Amino acid sequence: MPEERERKPEFRTTVDGTVIKPFFAPQDLQNLPVDTNPPGEFPYTRNIRPDGYRSRLWTMRQYAGFATVEESNKRYKYLFEQGNTGFSVAFHLPTQIGYDSDHPLAHGEVGKVGVAVDSLQDMEQLWDGIKLAEVSTSMTVNATAPVILAMYIAAAQKQGAKESQLSGTVQNDVLKEYVARNTYIFGPEASMRLITDLCTYCSDNLPRWNSLSICGYHMREAGATAVQEAAFTIADGIAYVQAMVDRGMKVDAFLPRFTFMMACNINMVEEVAKFRAMRRAWAKITKERFGAKDPRSMMFRFHVQNDGFTSTAQQPLNNIVRTTIQAMACVMAGCQSLCTTSYDEALALPSEESVRIALRTQQIIAHESGIADVVDPMGGSYYLEWLTNEIEQGIFKYVKIIDEMGGAAMAVKKGFIQRECLKSAYDYQKAVESGDQVVVGVNSFASEEKLDIPLMEIDANVEQRQVARLKALRTGRDNAAVKKALEKVRQVCGTDTNVMPALIEAVKTYATVGEITDVMREVFGEYREPNII
Repeated sequence: MPEERERKPEFRTTVDGTVIKPFFAPQDLQNLPVDTNPPGEFPYTRNIRPDGYRSRLWTMRQYAGFATVEESNKRYKYLFEQGNTGFSVAFHLPTQIGYDSDHPLAHGEVGKVGVAVDSLQDMEQLWDGIKLAEVSTSMTVNATAPVILAMYIAAAQKQGAKESQLSGTVQNDVLKEYVARNTYIFGPEASMRLITDLCTYCSDNLPRWNSLSICGYHMREAGATAVQEAAFTIADGIAYVQAMVDRGMKVDAFLPRFTFMMACNINMVEEVAKFRAMRRAWAKITKERFGAKDPRSMMFRFHVQNDGFTSTAQQPLNNIVRTTIQAMACVMAGCQSLCTTSYDEALALPSEESVRIALRTQQIIAHESGIADVVDPMGGSYYLEWLTNEIEQGIFKYVKIIDEMGGAAMAVKKGFIQRECLKSAYDYQKAVESGDQVVVGVNSFASEEKLDIPLMEIDANVEQRQVARLKALRTGRDNAAVKKALEKVRQVCGTDTNVMPALIEAVKTYATVGEITDVMREVFGEYREPNII
């Protein structure tokens, strides 16, 4: 029988990734370090838990937040009723970059891509009827993370909770902001100081709180390949661990509460291999490079959000299929928590219907698919084991380059990581436009069908209502106490003293995010990105 011509000249794991053969066999694993240790044992390639999900499923943590705190509070309660097992807060852009809702730069952005939180009053109302001592909350915020965490702590204390009872995560990863999202405020040195202040405070006072979620998601969104996302995230993690060690902290005192947030793209086997490789690489680095002895310090614990970059505005219902494939990859890889992207992600903030379908996707995988019943269900696949090794090698190659530059912060300042992501994004777009990379409904199998999907719209009066609330707050609070608290923040920022206690006291006076951040701007200055091209 004549050999058929293959569909492509080459098959690759990603656009500029590794060339893959038609099939893999035992000989492809010869001389490769295949980890045959059972799940739950170093270097944790197969899972950090010996029983996987057999005793406890992953946390289903849908990302949500929009408009005012009342509307977001209603959405959180709706998600909880639908089976969401953890909260994840999206803040609007002004809060993320340290501006109040009445700042001129906030105009037109209030409540659009997240919830508006200007003060402790907003934080209190955001969690009205939800006991913070009894839930797990993730907050995606970075440059203003110390201020937002201070508000969360103060709101919990007003409910009668103790710091030691609080469970959750604050992202607190500014290094990737210089690479991808650009919601930074201060320069790398000042940012690292604030990050380590927060981590140190949590280590001493919030034993159940994850003080850092080292984030590859946004670098993947910015164009990074699977290997680059994994490598740059690990490199950032190394920088944060070293910064904590330089403060005199013992690694086993803080590393068990460091976590990761990753993207999951559409190439299923590659994504499973990526997470397995990262688990193994992180275990080796924490043990061999930093001398960690506590097994929890060596465990790569990760949350995943399905890659919104893969969602298309064209034929949006196709995104349900994409999300399902990605979610299955996350579960087969052993994630600790998961947010499934809603099918209308490329068009608007999720509607109640779309977010319910996204959550149901996780629940069907958990309870009907069977893939959560066995640990590392793809383990042993010749292709998967070979690709896990390939990605691990790629991680360590990049880590070596970044180490030689002086670490992740220096690599960012030199623009190295940014340029790598830009090149990969350019290569991907070229492949899509040429048709080498098929995107169903976009450059192949397209149609002219008219969209008939109800989309969520943010009320045009949200900004007006939020600004009025803020004005009333400033009128009714003790402004002398606010002034005194802000001066204390200014003084502490100019010393080596941990800033978190001063921030907690400041937010309790109802000083706003913008007022506190402005004081910090005066001390630390604002960062301007250098030309990296």
